[in-house]
Amino acid sequence: MNDNIIEIKNLEKGFENSKIMALNGIDLEIKKGEFVSIIGPSGSGKSTLLNMIGALDKPDKGSIMVAGNNLTQKKDLSNFRSQEIGFIFQLHNLIPNISVQENVEIPMYGTGRSGKEMRERALKLLDYVGLSEKIKRKPTELSGGERQRVAIARALANEPSIILADEPTGSLDSKTGKMILDRLSDLHSKENVTLIMVTHDMSIASLADRTIKVLDGKVQN
Repeated sequence: MNDNIIEIKNLEKGFENSKIMALNGIDLEIKKGEFVSIIGPSGSGKSTLLNMIGALDKPDKGSIMVAGNNLTQKKDLSNFRSQEIGFIFQLHNLIPNISVQENVEIPMYGTGRSGKEMRERALKLLDYVGLSEKIKRKPTELSGGERQRVAIARALANEPSIILADEPTGSLDSKTGKMILDRLSDLHSKENVTLIMVTHDMSIASLADRTIKVLDGKVQN
């Protein structure tokens, strides 16, 4: 039985007409429910790799299977992202002029949930990240750590099988960063979600089940 949720073979991605090779023959397998950290210096290709797994970009060569979907052949990538992937970015990417609750509801539009179901799901998730008292606040009224917790709640909105976190504590102080990491670790252990986190910090990377080093667009064994 194959328990891999991600299978990547000979993945290549270049920019500027392939003058810059961000990914240079990546081979990688990640098991369902695994917590993996991807490390490497700036420009090593780790964020590009994360974008490929999340179907935010397409490779030039190679194959990538994620949750049973062949991403090099799949047409409706937006639907795949909505159903399978939860994104947590370093800079939150929240919409500033709507409430925290509404930000968490956004990924649920078009999924067939009623307005009531969307509200209930958003409130449950905001309670999970400890923000029940701030549901009507705008993101601009929150601290950096609180905004990142909203981003975690939003990432969980559609019960994804995979969470992709790109430097999720990069803009936070150490105390707030630890709180965010504790929440992500708790999520991984309780929900059996596959968690893939990009970081350049070895102390953060060591929290994962496995650390994958990327250098010059290749996985270093």
